[in-house]
Amino acid sequence: MDERYSYKTPGHAELRNGRVSICHSAYLITTTTQNRTPLFIHFPAASSAARCFEDATLLRESRMLAWVLMPDHVHWLLQLGETDSLGGVIGRLKSASSRHTNRTLNRTGPLWSKAFHDHALREEEDLQAVARYIVANPLRAGLVKRVGDYPFWNAIWL
Repeated sequence: MDERYSYKTPGHAELRNGRVSICHSAYLITTTTQNRTPLFIHFPAASSAARCFEDATLLRESRMLAWVLMPDHVHWLLQLGETDSLGGVIGRLKSASSRHTNRTLNRTGPLWSKAFHDHALREEEDLQAVARYIVANPLRAGLVKRVGDYPFWNAIWL
């Protein structure tokens, strides 16, 4: 093949390279708001989005293990069900939270960036340690002095 054409695809498409959906596997997902706009500094907007993250109709067979909603991004730790694809679950979560948040903010248009970053956890990775890392994000970002003071997170181990 001609070297001029043997390059990697840049941007969002690169995030999809090698992505697979493995039943019952746990994934750490990160997605940002469009242009990293801090829409979730508004309490009602954050509340609208957060309600979607544990909605059984959106998750279907999958299970949300932990999540934190930051002003301009979200981290989800989820375990796929038997038949769900990773893209399908993320698509439903992003779509529903966009609708609810846009309605709350009286706005239209994209809320989330098109892409998301995923990390499939290995069996030896400690899910609770990953969850603790996720929910400590507001503390590390200097938004609160104690994790318990931040309202937009949850973990099944509480």
